[in-house]
Amino acid sequence: MEDKKIIFSTVGYQYLQSQVLELGDFKKGEVEVKTFPDGERYQRILTTVSGRDVVLIGGTVSDSDTLEIYDLAYALIKFGARSIYLVFPYFGYSTMERAVRPGEVVTAKSRAVMFSSLPRTSLGNHFMFFDLHTEGIPYYFEGQALLNHIYCKPIVTRVARELADDGFVLACTDAGRAKWVESLANDMGVNAAFVFKRRVSGEETEVTSISADVGGRDVVIYDDMVRTGGSLVNAAKAYKEAGAQKIYTITTPWPIQ
Repeated sequence: MEDKKIIFSTVGYQYLQSQVLELGDFKKGEVEVKTFPDGERYQRILTTVSGRDVVLIGGTVSDSDTLEIYDLAYALIKFGARSIYLVFPYFGYSTMERAVRPGEVVTAKSRAVMFSSLPRTSLGNHFMFFDLHTEGIPYYFEGQALLNHIYCKPIVTRVARELADDGFVLACTDAGRAKWVESLANDMGVNAAFVFKRRVSGEETEVTSISADVGGRDVVIYDDMVRTGGSLVNAAKAYKEAGAQKIYTITTPWPIQ
């Protein structure tokens, strides 16, 4: 019997599925996908998975993407996969990871509970996360979910050094991730910086100051949660106005459509 892991992906992450297949001795999982006129998604698994170890790559970029990976995972398990690894290059819902006002729905928790409800394979359901914006999210999962939070420091470090000149500053878009960026900067032996922001409205913020001197230096901005890109652009402008030479960004791997 074949023992190669079968690699599946949602539509948005087919590019990453192809890259993973090039790196190891895996088998490609084939799925037929189409959309009905009313918007309902049709999925049909074309690769036999009974008794096999499967890997499913997908992100929670939107609620539609979340349901796509959930539905596909459910079917793979029901069709007999002996183990499943759900790989989330991006796991969202970090904005609503806790309630601030009475009555708010903690979406991060409800989504974690949803994924926890997947039937268990004989060798377990493994969840793989990478540099989560909110480190507490794995604790929302329930039951026998097997959780792995992988920190990508070696990759971020290598890319930052390839991009920028020596003596660069590693930066982030706000104080919320300052500790993580400071940890990365310490490992690289460079200075860290972040911007202070003031919220103008529910969707808009403005930069009020910068925490470190970036004058005459390259700045590498690490941003692990990009939605509209507004905060990233505003931070880049602030660093440039403060005298930075070149601005580079390292961001979350969003799916390529």
